[in-house]
Amino acid sequence: MLEEQIENFEETYSEKESLVVEAVDAPRPKREWRQIWENLVRLGLGETALRLGTSLLSIFLVLVVVWVMRHFYLDEEVTLSPPPMAESVQAAAAPTPEPPPGLPEIQMPDGGAYRDGLIRLVKMNTLLPAKPRLEISQYEVQQGDSIFEIAKKFNLKPETVLWGNYYILADDVHRLQPGQVLNILPVDGVYYEWHAGDGLNGVAEFYGVTTDEVLDWSGNDLNRDTIGDLSNPNIEPGTWLVIPGGQREFVSWSAPRITRDNPAVAKTFGPGFCGEIIEGPVGTGTFVWPSVERYLSGYDYSPETNHFGIDIAGAIGYALFATDSGVVVYAGWNDWGYGNTVVIDHGNGWQSLYAHMDSLNVACGSYVYQGDVIGAMGTTGNSSGPHLHFELRSDLYGKVNPWNFLQ
Repeated sequence: MLEEQIENFEETYSEKESLVVEAVDAPRPKREWRQIWENLVRLGLGETALRLGTSLLSIFLVLVVVWVMRHFYLDEEVTLSPPPMAESVQAAAAPTPEPPPGLPEIQMPDGGAYRDGLIRLVKMNTLLPAKPRLEISQYEVQQGDSIFEIAKKFNLKPETVLWGNYYILADDVHRLQPGQVLNILPVDGVYYEWHAGDGLNGVAEFYGVTTDEVLDWSGNDLNRDTIGDLSNPNIEPGTWLVIPGGQREFVSWSAPRITRDNPAVAKTFGPGFCGEIIEGPVGTGTFVWPSVERYLSGYDYSPETNHFGIDIAGAIGYALFATDSGVVVYAGWNDWGYGNTVVIDHGNGWQSLYAHMDSLNVACGSYVYQGDVIGAMGTTGNSSGPHLHFELRSDLYGKVNPWNFLQ
């Protein structure tokens, strides 16, 4: 009995011993993977292996997501659609359509317009597009008119009104008077009276246009076949021609540049010219307002209408002042529309002019200083009412805009 127990014990021990040996001798994968990784790191391939493993893992995950989508999501979407049914079942399940409710009968009101159809309404004030004017029209000047207002009425430039009426206005806006009948050109340009001996090429060149522009203007009634030689064309003297787009210099009736060295240069402008002048005060180069008022009552500075001054408002008898110090080089009547006029030479290249005065407090050769009273406001000459026509002229800048220099 004892011997059997000893044998069983030995067998059991032998089995356990063999299991222990097998466990000790079994492979150890963790230790081997660790050894492989250490070898890769030792060779400098650790980072490369890590990147390669990450890429492979990403590809694997993408493939897994695609597989899941195809086998689960799409299948689930398909199963959501209702299964096909037999036509008989579908027909039985579909509701029977009901006819739409009947619409109420339209009650047409009495009247022939509804029985006979629509009637087109005819507008008696049909508007036709404006046709270009070809002929000269006439306009009678009204009280309160100005060159600018007349030009605006006929869609013309102000200078065109002057160039179309030289024998009436003589390039002077102050000659405009109520009751005058003006020629209104159909286009901007010049109105020219043909004279014996004129040449069409010379006239066109003088006004800055081509002979074709004059010939082709249908309002002139010129025939190329019968016009003949352009230097001596067959145009009757006294014929008036429209020079479309033509321009010319204005005829200036104001006093020229009058210096104390040669005041007699203004002899042709009226009896107010002066003879020999003795030297006198020299201006400061700054200019004060020549009147107690500082707003306009007529035309502003506008070279396009040959108006190179400003018309300062006031009443007859208002005091007028020397805008700067100087010597009077013109004092008296001006024959060309300015009436009683004073011109002061300031001795520094500047000249000032005062027109339409009622009375004068100075004479030729008078010394004046800035702010001195030189006379009184009036409405003499071509004047539409009491005001002062005031001009400033510079040897360097010419006739300037007084607004830019008065203080």
